Amino acid sequence: MQNFDVVVIGAGPGGYVAAIRCAQLGLSTACVESWLNEEGKPALGGTCLNVGCIPSKALLDSSHHFAHMKHEAIEHGITVTGVSIDVNRMITRKAKIVSMLTQGIAGLFRKNKVEWLQGHGRLLSANQIEITPLANAGTEKTIVSAKHIIIATGSVPAKIPPAHVDQDLIVDSTGALCFNQVPRTLGIIGAGVIGLELGSVWKRLGSEVVILEALEDFLAPVDRQIANEAWKTLQKQGLDIRLGAKVTGTGSNNQQVIVTYQDKEGKHQFNVDKLIVCVGRKPNTEGLGADECGLILDERGFIEVDEHCRTNLPNVYAIGDVVRGPMLAHKASEEGVAVAERIAGRTGHMNYAAIPWVIYTWPEIAWVGMTEQELKDAGINYRCGVFPFAASGRARAMGETGGGMVKILGDAKTDRILGVHVIGPNASELIAEAVLAMEFDGSTEDIARTIHAHPTLAEAMHEAALAVDGRPVHI
Repeated sequence: MQNFDVVVIGAGPGGYVAAIRCAQLGLSTACVESWLNEEGKPALGGTCLNVGCIPSKALLDSSHHFAHMKHEAIEHGITVTGVSIDVNRMITRKAKIVSMLTQGIAGLFRKNKVEWLQGHGRLLSANQIEITPLANAGTEKTIVSAKHIIIATGSVPAKIPPAHVDQDLIVDSTGALCFNQVPRTLGIIGAGVIGLELGSVWKRLGSEVVILEALEDFLAPVDRQIANEAWKTLQKQGLDIRLGAKVTGTGSNNQQVIVTYQDKEGKHQFNVDKLIVCVGRKPNTEGLGADECGLILDERGFIEVDEHCRTNLPNVYAIGDVVRGPMLAHKASEEGVAVAERIAGRTGHMNYAAIPWVIYTWPEIAWVGMTEQELKDAGINYRCGVFPFAASGRARAMGETGGGMVKILGDAKTDRILGVHVIGPNASELIAEAVLAMEFDGSTEDIARTIHAHPTLAEAMHEAALAVDGRPVHI
């Protein structure tokens, strides 16, 4: 039996980062992973690198370039004719990016002496893991022991009974990354992050897209002012988003999907060439052996942990999508680092109040901290500063003034930053300044007194901070 200081189950952005950090800290480390890529070969990186964050952003960037050349280049005096899309080449490019990055993780494992155990890991006890080899591996089950175990098995797409995923006409978020042609008509169930991003990809490439959202509120977790701006912008882009629409059934007819749904006006039906089901994700704890070894899960299947990611089993930790908190790759990675450092006797750090969120539509949407409604509900007195990108010289030079803003919320008494919300070009990059400021308990005045280069999009952050104090310069 092989013995390690640490064994990590799962090699997504939480697991592989935790394994590398453990090895860096001098702990003998192994990482168990059962993922097989499109070619049926073992691969590291989990959902994020293989069928999530990375491939979706590759398609978003490709489709954005196409849409820009077709519809917006003329505004810059650039005439482009005969623009067309080669979907297969776009998908091939996506696959190449994924392959390079997943192979890069394998290289990092070798560099840091992390042993990659290929197979499915199942807990036998608080210090033993049974590994079932991958299909056609031709080996028997093995057992490894560890002084510490980190569970990082991630999440899987949630399912709904009215829409059975067959990965042909009805697909999940994974299948939506592999279309070999642009669907003429496309239906999407779920107007969350994944639904809006995938809808944006295929709308830009020519699909007529209908998105059904069961909730009455659009982007419920997002600050209302930002969500309202996003609603107007995405509607202008041609996304047909129908709120309060609950799917009641699906069927097929002449190679199309028949979708039936109900809203406050009654029952409706329409046909689409493809239907994407993206109604969220659920923790991947099936086959983990939780019941057999006494690992406590909550009613939704999440592993129960304390503030330090410790489970009820001694020396067993859990991180990422499989535990409470937002299902975000960077949250998983930071939890992985924090746990590794705690195991090594150091002080692990994790600030759940300063985790950034991003929706990679265009314009992008990003935020950190509390929304204005949350502050009102909590009875917290605050001040608000808003600066529109329409007043930004850099945004105007880029041709990105069709909407968007930076919004900063600060404590009325202490001026401590409580939340920052951005909708606009490169919001995913701009939010980093706000996260850093909040990590150090910064005030709106701290950002207001910081010199920002001109002309930049980041000046909008500066002006919004000035606006909190009622002294913006350019509006």
